[in-house]
Amino acid sequence: MEENDKKDNGDYTGEIKGGMRPSMKLVVMGIVNQKPKSLEVILSSCPQEEDAEGDVGLQLKVSFKEKAVQRNARLAGKWGPSENTLSFFPFAAGEAFKMEIVCEHQQFRILVDGQPLCGFTHRLSPLASLTALRVFGDLQLTKVA
Repeated sequence: MEENDKKDNGDYTGEIKGGMRPSMKLVVMGIVNQKPKSLEVILSSCPQEEDAEGDVGLQLKVSFKEKAVQRNARLAGKWGPSENTLSFFPFAAGEAFKMEIVCEHQQFRILVDGQPLCGFTHRLSPLASLTALRVFGDLQLTKVA
């Protein structure tokens, strides 16, 4: 990640140099706010805001109320079916976390604090078109790498 990437507390937008590729790993570390509603991590082809028409290879939407982590992708402006299955909900108000997004050949594997949370099969190709990482929501970011 570049030093000039924008980061204010719970909102980060950064460039992924050369785009995503298998064996690459992104790390997002932060502390969940005391009264959290949601947080999102988005891997996309352009770093603009939500309503831009860019493709989204992975959207991770954490809902504290529902204790859910929804995954989805947007291709050619259309969102696909979302996936919600989880073995556990790893986030807690006021607690620090370390999320790792590991890019494999077939899927993204998401780990939180070293524990496998879920996977998300790639819907977008080429993976290298995913050049932007955006993190926002009810959290204080401590590290993005």
